[in-house]
Formats: sequence, structure tokens, C-alpha cells
Amino acid sequence: MLWIGRAPLMRRNPFLLIVVLFTAFFLVPVASAHRTQGKVSPAPARASHGKQTPASAASERHHAKIARERKRRFSAHLRPAVYTRRVRAKAKPEAIETEGVGVDSTDRNAQDSSDKMPSVEAASLPSPRQSMPPPLRGSYESLVRQNEKTEADGLERIEDDADLNDRIARKMLVPVPVSTALNVNQNLPENRRYCRPWTAHFLTDVARAHAAAFHSPLEVSSAVRTVEYQKQLMKVNGNATAAEGEVASPHLTGASIDIAKTGLSRKQIAWMRAWLLPLQTAGKIDVEEEFKQSCFHITVYKSYAGAEPASEPPAQTAASESETAGTGM
Repeated sequence: MLWIGRAPLMRRNPFLLIVVLFTAFFLVPVASAHRTQGKVSPAPARASHGKQTPASAASERHHAKIARERKRRFSAHLRPAVYTRRVRAKAKPEAIETEGVGVDSTDRNAQDSSDKMPSVEAASLPSPRQSMPPPLRGSYESLVRQNEKTEADGLERIEDDADLNDRIARKMLVPVPVSTALNVNQNLPENRRYCRPWTAHFLTDVARAHAAAFHSPLEVSSAVRTVEYQKQLMKVNGNATAAEGEVASPHLTGASIDIAKTGLSRKQIAWMRAWLLPLQTAGKIDVEEEFKQSCFHITVYKSYAGAEPASEPPAQTAASESETAGTGM
């Protein structure tokens, strides 16, 4: 209470009282605010209206950047495991249900070990190509058997051209059944383009079956021979069989022919081997696959005349019927 003299100030001047009260209520808080400038407020960084201070916003951006970097590194770490899992899923689909995602190092090691297993690697490989039938190689025993069986069929060896021409005239030998499916080597003399009737039957069957499969002809490179010609051949061809004795060439009887391998593809040679082997097993023919002369040497026995062809030939055309009619079959 302000005093002026002995009487109170409020009683003498009410206006002064109002000034004192205004100073007490309004000016004192303003002075206090000026004194507290520059000090850090302990209040939280986030204001009551939800706004962020610059310091708190920078801190949150920093933490978000760290989180993104950790996520990127984690994804890059998992990528090889995910790729391996996709590759293995192609070879073994049921493995998807049992395998983990590759986070744990133990699982990754187990997965790497399973990737190296031969079974998984083999499952991803294509199926192997069909195997090539083995060659139908001849032997000394086979040559002896051919001589014994042709002799049992009552076949004699043809001595010379006169003997050959006589047998052709008596229809004991027939022409090689040339057609669109079967050619004959043009270097062969006309009188050596003959063979036994059952041998001609065999040639018709194999040529038709081959033409149905490959639409191309086979070629007969050799047919009947004489003892006189075989002796001359032995002088120039060290691979030629003897003209006399127990292992003479079966060509001397007219029962044997050679089918050239020259010009045949690998698939065609495989087909020939597969077609001839059952007939040899059944005792209808004997086959010696030659490599120096590159041909299938085939001796056909009389028993083939009653044998069913190894595969159904295609429908015969009028032209081919007229060609085979001249063979005496």
C-alpha cells in the first residue's frame, strides 16, 4: 500500500491505483519472459498442434535412411538363395513346400549341399537320345554257317559266265527287283544283276519298308558272282572271300546280295540294323556288316520265302506291280 504523507494513496487518487494494478498484472510477466530468453525449454519436441521441430524431423529422416539401407542389404543377401530355390523348383516342384526362405545360415548351407546333389542336377537334363544299335559284324563262324545252309538248300556254286547264263535262262536266277524303292549299281554287268527268287523277295520287302520310312531308295552294290570272277577279285581286293573251300563266298550261289551303306544317314543305318536283326535271329538270313566296302552283306535262305515281312509295306502302285511282275515272283 502506497502512502503519501499520512493518508493512503488509494483514498486520495483512484486513477493511480488503476495504474499500479495494470503494472502488476501485465508488465511483470513480460519482464519475466525477457529474462528466460536463450534457455532450452524442457518441453517435448512435438508441440501441442502435432508439428515437428527441425531437429526432430532431421533425426527421423536419418533413422528412416538407416532402415532403408538395412532393408536393401538384407534383400541383396537373400537374392542368391531365392534364385537357387527357383532353379531347383523347376527340377523338383515338391521341394517348394519343404524348403525355407534361406534366412538362416544353416538352411543356406543345407540348400547349397542339396543343389550339388547329382539327383537334382540329373533331373534338369534332357532325356538321352535313342541309342544306336550295335553293328551286325560278321565272323568266321558266320561264314561257315552260310556255306553249310546254302548247301543244305541245294545250291551249287556258279563256275563261269556260261554256267551263269544257263541258270538265268532256266529261271533259277531272277533279276534284282529294281523299282523306285530299289536301285542297282550301274557298274555291275547285266548278267550279274541277278539273284535267287527268295533273295529277290527279301529285297522287295526291305526296299518297300525303307522307302515308307525315309522316302528314298536303297542300292544293291553286288549280287551273283561266278567262281571265275571271284578269283580275279581276290587278286585286287584283299577283303574278298575265297572262291573255293568250306568258307567260299555265298555270292557264288546267287543267294547273297550287298546293300550299299554309302549315302545312308545315321538314322537309316540304325533302321537297317533294327530291321535285319530279328530276321537273323529267326534264322531267315545272315548279315555281315562290312566297313571297308561299306555295305550290308546279306545271305538269304530258302526259309525266308514263307516268312512274313518285318513291317507292313505301303500300298503298291500299278507301276511297281508291273516292275515286280517281271521278276518271276
